[in-house]
Amino acid sequence: EYSCEYGSLKFYALCGFGGVLSCGLTHTAVVPLDLVKCRMQVDPQKYKSIFNGFSVTIKEDGVRGLAKGWAPTFIGYSMQGLCKFGFYEVFKILYGNMLGEENAYLWRTSLYLAASASAEFFADIALAPMEAAKVRIQTQPGYANTLRQAVPKMFGEEGIWAFYKGVAPLWMRQIPYTMMKFACFERTVEALYKYVVPKPRSECTKAEQLVVTFVAGYIAGVFCAIVSHPADSVVSVLNKEKGSSASQVLVRLGFRGVWKGLFARIIMIGTLTALQWFIYDSVKVYFRLPRPPPPEMPESLKKKLGLTE
Repeated sequence: EYSCEYGSLKFYALCGFGGVLSCGLTHTAVVPLDLVKCRMQVDPQKYKSIFNGFSVTIKEDGVRGLAKGWAPTFIGYSMQGLCKFGFYEVFKILYGNMLGEENAYLWRTSLYLAASASAEFFADIALAPMEAAKVRIQTQPGYANTLRQAVPKMFGEEGIWAFYKGVAPLWMRQIPYTMMKFACFERTVEALYKYVVPKPRSECTKAEQLVVTFVAGYIAGVFCAIVSHPADSVVSVLNKEKGSSASQVLVRLGFRGVWKGLFARIIMIGTLTALQWFIYDSVKVYFRLPRPPPPEMPESLKKKLGLTE
């Protein structure tokens, strides 16, 4: 019934493709909300709230102004999704094999955290250049309106460093976010099938399984937004200003400053994470990829713990 073997090259390639669709499409769809969030972080005097931010932006740039930065968003997050989901599957299987069946079950939360952190490390290197261009386009009026204008201008001013100076703050923001996103999702799916869904996953239809995926994704997304928001504020300000370091920006923003725009981000990231997992799982269903059920205690471990008759 499966189109390929679990852990095969084709499996990883199609998981990567699922990541491209899940991250590229969802992040591009919420560009208007992301634009307003970035402007609230960078210029809170002018953009006082979500609704105020939308009305000021439409008044100054028209409705088309809300789509500013869509191209670097689509390219950057497609590349990030490819690495994030593709490498997560690679590292999850790799680390699981290294631990062995029993330890992989006992230490499964640590396994999800380690695999997702490893995947995100590479995903951020792929994302950084486009993220830098996107923030310039969205937060610096008159700098550039399109990706074609922004890239040569950035390269002319600061060289290749312009595209990678935000990679360390990106790691600060994205690695905790992704660790939470994957570990929280995996454990929530496990809990939903155990305590909420009235029948085992094997008896659920594909549609019912995808609903569980969406709900678990939303719950994970809310936690993700809270964990990664302070670093997100720093990234927004850092890409706008030349010559500032992450620690200087952090000190200047202060405790209250780094939480600006959190409500907008919870709505955005909650919806985004739920849709990402839904699209990713739908791709797996469509291509008939192996989708192992939530982990169960191995028989050998049950015997050791005296849980079998």
